[in-house]
Amino acid sequence: MNYTTALNMASGKAICYSGFREGQKPGGVVPSYEEIKEDLQMLQHHWQYLRLYDCDPHAEIVLEVIQNENLDFKVMLGAYIVAEANNYGCPWGGSYSEDQLHNNKSINEKQIRKLIHLANKFPDIIFSLSAGNEACVDWTDHYVPVDSVIEYVKMIKKETKQPVTFCENYLPWLDKLKGLVEVVDFISIHTYPVWEYKNIHEAMEYTKSNYFAVADTYPDKPVVITEAGWTTYSNGKGICPSNVSEEFQSIYYNDLMDWSMDANILTFVFEAFDESWKGSSEALEPEKHWGLFTVNRKPKKVMQNLFSI
Repeated sequence: MNYTTALNMASGKAICYSGFREGQKPGGVVPSYEEIKEDLQMLQHHWQYLRLYDCDPHAEIVLEVIQNENLDFKVMLGAYIVAEANNYGCPWGGSYSEDQLHNNKSINEKQIRKLIHLANKFPDIIFSLSAGNEACVDWTDHYVPVDSVIEYVKMIKKETKQPVTFCENYLPWLDKLKGLVEVVDFISIHTYPVWEYKNIHEAMEYTKSNYFAVADTYPDKPVVITEAGWTTYSNGKGICPSNVSEEFQSIYYNDLMDWSMDANILTFVFEAFDESWKGSSEALEPEKHWGLFTVNRKPKKVMQNLFSI
C-alpha cells in the first residue's frame, strides 16, 4: 500500500531541506528569512514536498516563509529527539551521564509539544508529522527506546490531525520496530546503498529491495522513503572515494525519481543543499556533500539541466 493512494495525497517530488549555510548550524547561527526565501524560491517549481527535521527556529522561519510568500509546499515536520539511553556501541559517541539522560527526556517532551504546537498553527502547510529521526538504529548516538517513541507517537496523534510517522533506516522496521508499526499512520524508511558498499550499478535494485522488504512485511501500512541519496565526496571513512561523484549522484537521482514516480511512492531525496557543519572537520567528510546543490547554492551535475550555473 503506498502513501499517496492510502492517505489521498497528490503525487509529487519531495526533498529534505536544511538551510544552514557556511558558518551556520543547528543551535548556532540560523539562516535568515531572506536566505530561506531564496532557497525555497529555487526549489518551488521542482519539488512539492519538503521534509524538515526539527522544531527549531530554522523550521519556524521556513513555515513563515511558505505562509507569507504563498509558496506551494507541503511539509513533513519532525521532532528531533535526543538520547534517552546509552548506546555504547556507537563509534562516534553514545554515552551519557544519568543526569543528562534524565534531562534529555525533558528536552524530548518539550520538542514533541513544540511539534504539536506548530502542527496546529500551520495545518494547511504541514501535511505529516514525525516523532523522531534515526533514534532506534544500532549505530545512533541519540538512542531512544522503542517504547518511548511509541508514547511520543501517541502524544502527537492525540493532539493533532495530521498523519504521524517515525523516520528510521529500513532495517529496524523488520523486527525491532514492529510495535511501533501498530501506532504510526505510515512507515518512513531510509535507504542508502552507498553507505552499504553498493556501487552505482547495484544501487537502484538495492533501494527497491530495501523498500519492498518493509512494504511486503506490512502490506496494510503505507511506506514512504524519507531519505535516499548519493553523496558526491568522501574522505574514505565508510564510503570508498571511487564510489562517489557528481556523475554517480546524477545517475542515482534520476533512476530513483523514475522508479518512485512510476510506482507512486513518495520519496524524499536527501538532500537539497550541502551542509558544511556536518560530520568531522575534514573537507571531504561525506556527510557534508549529499546536496543536489553546493553550500553556495550552485547546482551540481544532477541539477544543471534545470538550473544555470
